[in-house]
Amino acid sequence: MSILIVAVTIVVVAVPEGLPLAVTLALAYATRRMLKDRNLVRVLRSCETMGNATTVCSDKTGTLTQNVMTVVAGSIGTSNRFSNRAGQSHADSHDDVEGVATGEFIHTLADDVKSIWKDSIAINSTAFEKDDNGKKAFVGSKTETALLDFAQEHLGMDAISLERSNVETVQMIPFDSGRKCMGIVVKLKSGGYRLLVKGASEIMLRYCATIIKDPSKSASPTTMTGDNKKTLQALIDAYADRSLRTIGFIYRDYESWPPKGARRTEDDKTQPVFEDICKNMTFLGVVGIQDPLRKGVPEAVEDCIKAGVFPRMVTGDNILTAKAIARECGIFTAGGVALEGPDFRKMSQADQRAIIPKLQVLARSSPDDKRTLVKRLKEMGETVAVTGDGTNDAPALKAADVGFSMNISGTEVAKEASDIILMDDNFTSIVLALMWGRAVNDAVRKFLQFQITVNITAVLLAFISAVSDDEEQSVLTAVQLLWINLIMDTMAALALATDPPSRRILERKPDPKSAPLISTTMWKMIIGQAIYQLVVTLVIYFAGPRILDGILGGDSAQEEAELQALVFNTFTWMQIFNALNNRRLDNRFNVFEGIFKNLFFIMIFCIMIGGQTLIMFVGGEAFQVVRQTGPQWAIAIILGVISLPIGIVIRLVPNELAAKLVPPFIKSYARRNKEKVVVTDEENPFQFNEALYDIKQELAFIKRYKGGRLNALKFAVSHPKEALLHSRSPSRSRASSSLPRTPNNELSENEDGQSPAPPTPDSRRKRGRSRSNSAFAGAAMAGIVAGSIAGGFSPIDRDTDSLKFARGRSKSDLSKEVRMDVHPETKKEDPVVVNEDPVEQAGNQPPSQSTDTTPQFGRGPFTGEPSNTLSEGKSDDKSEDHHKP
Repeated sequence: MSILIVAVTIVVVAVPEGLPLAVTLALAYATRRMLKDRNLVRVLRSCETMGNATTVCSDKTGTLTQNVMTVVAGSIGTSNRFSNRAGQSHADSHDDVEGVATGEFIHTLADDVKSIWKDSIAINSTAFEKDDNGKKAFVGSKTETALLDFAQEHLGMDAISLERSNVETVQMIPFDSGRKCMGIVVKLKSGGYRLLVKGASEIMLRYCATIIKDPSKSASPTTMTGDNKKTLQALIDAYADRSLRTIGFIYRDYESWPPKGARRTEDDKTQPVFEDICKNMTFLGVVGIQDPLRKGVPEAVEDCIKAGVFPRMVTGDNILTAKAIARECGIFTAGGVALEGPDFRKMSQADQRAIIPKLQVLARSSPDDKRTLVKRLKEMGETVAVTGDGTNDAPALKAADVGFSMNISGTEVAKEASDIILMDDNFTSIVLALMWGRAVNDAVRKFLQFQITVNITAVLLAFISAVSDDEEQSVLTAVQLLWINLIMDTMAALALATDPPSRRILERKPDPKSAPLISTTMWKMIIGQAIYQLVVTLVIYFAGPRILDGILGGDSAQEEAELQALVFNTFTWMQIFNALNNRRLDNRFNVFEGIFKNLFFIMIFCIMIGGQTLIMFVGGEAFQVVRQTGPQWAIAIILGVISLPIGIVIRLVPNELAAKLVPPFIKSYARRNKEKVVVTDEENPFQFNEALYDIKQELAFIKRYKGGRLNALKFAVSHPKEALLHSRSPSRSRASSSLPRTPNNELSENEDGQSPAPPTPDSRRKRGRSRSNSAFAGAAMAGIVAGSIAGGFSPIDRDTDSLKFARGRSKSDLSKEVRMDVHPETKKEDPVVVNEDPVEQAGNQPPSQSTDTTPQFGRGPFTGEPSNTLSEGKSDDKSEDHHKP
């Protein structure tokens, strides 16, 4: 019966039932503290995933900038300009775009020009006015509210409801992210109709054929010349270089509505097609809107780079504005590339994979461009975090490993599609989420490191002592083992799972998806401490009567009781002090760093000390221990404290040396497990028709005769399910190099543009049966061979153009086909296009983690000190000021 009790107790101790508790506690504690750091976690697993993020695709407006917009410059026509220089440094001024003061400029405009401009702002808007504590305030898009403030202050705009009630609205054209504009049709008092459109200035310029001749006299238009267009484009570029968002205003008068000859939309036959009405427009003017950078964003971007996280800007703004903001906050660096959405979306998948490793800014992008970018990054093995605030951003948020939505400016659809909600819409909060994500991962590893050490020592000690004892009694009783189990499960989970993140957590790269849960450094500590504890307890147990002569009791019964109590007391104190060792997972020595920031650890540490002391003094009968003398207490505590210097010695052992000491058969087993394919959560194992694979193998010999036609046969006979299934699972899976590819080395897609699911273990396993066993395979192969040789039939339907591309086109020609803006400080010998497969060139890791495939950040993990924007106490409640813009 005693053996059965000991066996059951050992099983209870050995089974890591505290692991789920530790994971739950770590996630619950992190999510609660993240809320104080302006991160509302909706999906718990996103905390862990964010800790290993390799790239962040961030919006510009409101995330990197303050989303506090003001009209500071503008022009009506080509030469009448105004500029508000207040708050601008001399370095920010541009002689070629400066104008008169705003008030002076308005007085020079003709009344009909001001009227058209006022209507373009007030009527062509979806913002509205509300009473805020007795003050009128505009509510809506920050761009529109900035324009309304300008119109109210300088153009004599009345209450917006009054302005809109004075005109008859015929049709509203809502803002479209593809067209980058919005419009409205109003009926004029003269009987005609006027189409007012505002939007991205360079796009508005393309729609125009005329321009206001002299704004100071009237709104009479004149033909727009090539010089006019060049002047306006230069003005727009100059505004964009000053980090200003440019909005253009255009209009056109019609005699009737809908216009004659205009096509009708399919949804509403009474509404004309936008492209048929928005042409031959008159250019009214352009304004530059300033949106200052958020405080602390440059430092937060630097923190991301130092942590091995590649920051990217994805915005709908002008590419010059985007580049200016990106340079200001440190995203656009030497070796980096800025690209526009229209150019990005017309590129092939192979070209996108070639340019993405150096892509830092994607401007004029649509929500679909963002989703495509996220998909390509995931195909290259990146762990992607993305921000979004609009309804159209939902697909990108869902496709990303971690989706961040905006609490202030975000829609409900975007919030529902996201994993984490940024309560202050601030990029700095993303860095805090990164820190807490890594803290969660570390918390689980700390707990495992501690628990495995206790498991190994307790089980071996109980087993060896029971086997060697004549009465088959373990030196640790069942009740003692249960107390030890309570220490290593519940208490250790509370103590080690609640460590807040420190600044040093940003000084390392993200863990690869294939990284083991227990690292070499952890195994060193586990095995080293287990050996020390086993040696100490076994020496005391077997050699205690000899080496402790005079310290133990006189008679044999008393001596044995004191010896067993000493073994239990020493073993427990070693676990208590080893908990301090497990606060660190690296090879640094200071295990007390930040300990006073974790009150849970201090409290649990004191409870363990008090509980053990209480047991040894008053728990004699229940725990089968006798009271210890002073020297016995000293031995137990000193041997426990020695765990700390033993930890230092273990950390001094190089990881490379520790890895060499691992037996070869263990390395071989680990390597085999690492090479296994991981099936994602959304995939179901299924059996392919092996006859098709037999055909593929039997036809391999024809390659040397038919060459090009059968070069892609490996892809062509893939199972239809591989082309239909699409996985968005955040589970760890193999790199995208295992996915089927087209002849020009592109990842295949289905009709919806979705990538196929990764191959399953069934699709990759070796088939040992004879291929001749399949009658279907033999018959089908014979028909294919005959048709291929006699009639030129090929079992693969492919586009001949893609073959020409694969053979005759170099990726180095990519820059000649699309507009790529390369950072001016980029070295001539630094390639901006990755000519090889990015994953292979990066050493079979995400391209963002290799200096060979990334821009020249000039800094990275383990170089220099992190910035001081986020203090070490940022996770505490006292650092609220960092969230203020």
